[in-house]
Order: sequence, then structure tokens, then C-alpha cells
Amino acid sequence: MSSAERMPEAAALAGRRKLFPAPAGFAAMIMLLALLAGCGDNLFPSGEDQRPAVQAGSTGAAVGQIAPAFSVPDTSGSPVTLAGALAGRKGIVLYFTMWCPICDTHMSHLRSAVAPRFPDVGFYLVDYVSGSVTNARDAASASGYLGSGFTVLADTGQALLGGYQATMGTTVVIDSGGIVRMNEDFRDGTRLLGVLAGLP
Repeated sequence: MSSAERMPEAAALAGRRKLFPAPAGFAAMIMLLALLAGCGDNLFPSGEDQRPAVQAGSTGAAVGQIAPAFSVPDTSGSPVTLAGALAGRKGIVLYFTMWCPICDTHMSHLRSAVAPRFPDVGFYLVDYVSGSVTNARDAASASGYLGSGFTVLADTGQALLGGYQATMGTTVVIDSGGIVRMNEDFRDGTRLLGVLAGLP
């Protein structure tokens, strides 16, 4: 077929494209699917893809492991250690915040509905975004959490963030024996209440 003969066919195809354009976002969807297909991850995991069981006595961020030790300054610059935080308590809660509206909703719930029920548990807000003790103090003050009964930790080097494999809203519970009892995103607080109620 000559190029002259193909011209009417190409014009007809172009006309059909004008009558039936691709849906908005179609190209973006195709690109996303291509990226997901190329990532090598199984989007529909089977039993073989589950994480291995936690080794008894191992240290790490997973539930059942020994919590990684830490020493991080609070907003006055005083170091807070895991051993010191646990001393005389049934456990501690670490909530990872970046002072956003979602975090504020979670922290308000912790302050009003959770902490009063567990006076023998320490509550710590982990600021991993401010970058300095001064900035963390300013953020805590501006958000109404300086002097709130919660200790704000300035995770300036993001040691806690990395050690506990956390992100915004991650909530970690560590019992008095130093064992991780919960490490997951905050939802509505129901699971957290159950874990705290079950602390030995």
C-alpha cells in the first residue's frame, strides 16, 4: 500500500480519536501500572511472602522483639534513654509526629482519651522533622504540647525513626521488660487501648 493510499486511513483514525478521546488520566494510569509491574513486588502476597517469625531474644522494631535502646534529647536538651523512660512504669508509648493536622488529631486523642486511663505508662511524642532541640521545643509549644504531660523528644538524627522503622503516625508500645508490644500506624486508638490494658 502506497503512502497516498494510507492517507485516508490515517485521517479516518485521527477522526475516530477526536470522537473517542482517551479518558483523562489514562496515560498516568498506564504509567503507574508499568511502574508497579516493574517494581518486582507481589501485589497479591501469598503465605510464602509473609515476614519471617521473630527470633526470641532478638533486638528490633517488630512486635515481640527487644526494643532498640536509645538516647534522645527532650525539648530542654536533657537526654532520655529507653531504660530511664521505662523506670517505674508498666511501659511507654512513642508517637511519631510531624505536627500536621492528622498528627494533632491523634495526639489530642492520646491526651484526652488514652493517657488519663494509664497513669503508669509514659507517653512520648517523637518529633523527627524539626531538626533541632530548639525547633522541636518551638513546634511543641506552638501545638500546645509543651508542658502537656507528654515528653517531646527531639529526634534530630532520626535515630528513633530508623530504629523503630517508623513514619508519621507510627505508634510504638514497649512494655516494662523492654519488649515491643505494638508498632503500627495510629488508627482510632482502639487497638492501642487493648495493648495498654494487656501490659503485664
